[in-house]
Amino acid sequence: MSLLETFKSWFTPIKPLPRGMLHYQTPSDAAQQYRLHLRVEEDGRGLLVINAATVLHLNQTATEYARLLIQGADEEEAARVMSRRYRVSRATARADYGRLHDHIFTLATSTDLCPVTYLDLERVEPFSAETSAPYRVDLALTYRVDEAGGLDPEARRRVDRELTSEEWQQVLRLLWEAGVPHVCFTGGEPTLREDLVELVRCAEELGLVTGLLTDGRRLREQKVLDGLLLAGLDHLQITLASYRPEVHDAVVGREGVWKDTEAGLRNALAGDVYVVVHVVVVPANADSVAETVAYLAELGVPAVALSSPLRAASEEERLRLQSALEEAQNAAHEHGLTLVWDLAAPYSHVNPVEVEAGLSPEQVVRQHLYVEPDGDVLPAQGYNAVLGNLLRDPWETVWDHPERKRLGGSNS
Repeated sequence: MSLLETFKSWFTPIKPLPRGMLHYQTPSDAAQQYRLHLRVEEDGRGLLVINAATVLHLNQTATEYARLLIQGADEEEAARVMSRRYRVSRATARADYGRLHDHIFTLATSTDLCPVTYLDLERVEPFSAETSAPYRVDLALTYRVDEAGGLDPEARRRVDRELTSEEWQQVLRLLWEAGVPHVCFTGGEPTLREDLVELVRCAEELGLVTGLLTDGRRLREQKVLDGLLLAGLDHLQITLASYRPEVHDAVVGREGVWKDTEAGLRNALAGDVYVVVHVVVVPANADSVAETVAYLAELGVPAVALSSPLRAASEEERLRLQSALEEAQNAAHEHGLTLVWDLAAPYSHVNPVEVEAGLSPEQVVRQHLYVEPDGDVLPAQGYNAVLGNLLRDPWETVWDHPERKRLGGSNS
């Protein structure tokens, strides 16, 4: 190679790796379990999702180190590849790889670290970056809420059919190919779908992290819970309005359901799955919500999500609900519960994101999608702008829809 060619090779930008999705899960016998999803974007940057909870935005070089890590490369192999590709010494490449490995392992196996302060990376605000696919997609399998076929009163009545098992599996494959790492099955009441276990298994086999939002009633049946756990379900979110049976039943609008929900919750807590309880603060339960959080702590619930329809309330009611929310948050901190703000919410409830994270709904639209029972896609739960249908429209048409970008405040 001539001297001129050598100089050209030094200053020519490194061509990014092909866009794609990689997934790693620790072996079942590993002492510490965790999952990694790496999405390589078109320009070579990456999105690393750790345990479906911590999201790191990586530059091109860090993305390539993370890719080697997920592929199981040791330090020597990674140093050889990266020193040749980026013309750095093997010692430098080896040190960089080891440092990234240690950072990721610590984040994946710890619960009390902030990735923003722990990692020596530029801070990226939650939901602020525009990416090629969302962090999570919520799949409303049905808008039915009971065995008799009753519909969620606030769900949109125009949805006149539910996708078949084969169609939902097609949707799951499409989402995985688009680079979505995490799906949450919601509704309605998704446990009314007899194919729920089959859909969880399909998602897990693809590599998706799976969550389930439920009223918990069917989980009282050990067979139902065992089926979901054996299929690989990663986390459960159970909705409980109050520790008082009469208050819970009044809020839900069905007499006698508290007993089943409480039994399902206890059963889930005894299983090998992460459980979050979602408490929606409304006027009917506002006076006892702090006591409900204390009750959940006594049961052994590790985390709670809190939300409230503040925007739809009168000024007087809003102040009351806000006060109840603050009491509930204080109770959660007092009892050592984790406050979770980024899980799915049922169609008729507000999302907990705004309450706990201080984010506007417009920011949330950037990194979530909500799929209705017939395959229509909304920017997020509660938004009535249809972006397309996953069975009829190309992914790019849905994700790059002008209405989604408008709602999310994107300038692109």
